[in-house]
Amino acid sequence: MEKRLIYLDNAATSYPKPEGVIRATTHFLREIGANPGRSAHRLSVEAARIVFETRERVAQLFGVGDSSRVVFGQNATEAINLGLRGVLRPGDHVITSSMEHNSVMRPLRAMEREGVRVTVVPCSPEGFLHPEDVRQSIKRATRMLVLNHGSNVVGTLQPLSDVGEICHKHGILFFVDAAQTAGAIGIDVRRQGIDLLAFTGHKALFGPQGTGGLIIGERVDEKKLVPIKRGGTGSRSELEEQPDFLPDLCESGTLNAVGLAGLGAGLEFILGEGVERIRDHEKQLTENLLQGLRAIPGVVVYGPGNAEMQASTISFNIQGMSPSDVGMKLDENFGILCRVGLHCSPSSHRTIGTFPEGTIRLSMSYLNTDDEVEQALRAVRQIVQQGS
Repeated sequence: MEKRLIYLDNAATSYPKPEGVIRATTHFLREIGANPGRSAHRLSVEAARIVFETRERVAQLFGVGDSSRVVFGQNATEAINLGLRGVLRPGDHVITSSMEHNSVMRPLRAMEREGVRVTVVPCSPEGFLHPEDVRQSIKRATRMLVLNHGSNVVGTLQPLSDVGEICHKHGILFFVDAAQTAGAIGIDVRRQGIDLLAFTGHKALFGPQGTGGLIIGERVDEKKLVPIKRGGTGSRSELEEQPDFLPDLCESGTLNAVGLAGLGAGLEFILGEGVERIRDHEKQLTENLLQGLRAIPGVVVYGPGNAEMQASTISFNIQGMSPSDVGMKLDENFGILCRVGLHCSPSSHRTIGTFPEGTIRLSMSYLNTDDEVEQALRAVRQIVQQGS
């Protein structure tokens, strides 16, 4: 009998998806299929309606007053590139942290060669950024602070409200990478002082891959925002210049409408369940896994070690064993699917002291269960016993 797989790689992409997401994508492909906003016939209008409703649900989830300031794209990486390249100019100064994903670090390093000045503020070994270190890094030319909300390596949650207050006091744009937290932890862009928020659809929002976007706050002047691509938008077709209004300014080309139909269903699921309930369940899973791992001799757990202070992502190592060997044993011997290595975030691993080998990462979603966590712990115990 084939072993049932236990999926604990939700920081990479969530699986399984709610049934409503599967139904919505199938319905779009079977019954609609048209290009949203490109024609006046009934199927195109229906496709446009679905995209609009998804945009409205994003705005509702994140406390956005004007849904036209929600720009859709392929993923958080594209959104981050739009936010950075759309706003920053040579001579500007930008602050970030040592816990960022390469989706932030690689664009910034490229822009550094083009004349943008970059300061990387060191975080603690647990992954925390101290707000006072941000304050001390501000210069006259500082234009933006870009910061992930939750680490994709150890789950560490950053103090968004405190940092946002500092940014606004000094006239700096606050850009948040919410790839790991959108849908799983409450975010309110106005209350927390967030000017730009990058989100991906395929993780805790339970949408398909190839969906995501950027929320552009009211302190960002769209008239000065430079899109990273230009082309057909279905609007102002008489002009050969890009439209200067949102979201069309930043949404050239045919949108992934079938993906956005699925994302809309994922958002409907989250709004129906409630983010607070989702967060409570994930905190319980995280605390159970943390306690269980710490009780196993030879296991080293990284990050805050406190479910209140992190997302449902946990990194650990087993003394005397490489992360890749442990990951292979978890998969082949126990059917437990995880991710090992550097997780596209070498700066984070340097910060927590695990570079270059990396860690074993277990990441849970709202659809994981207590029993799955216990099976993962039993598997780690057996691997330690067999290796000793």
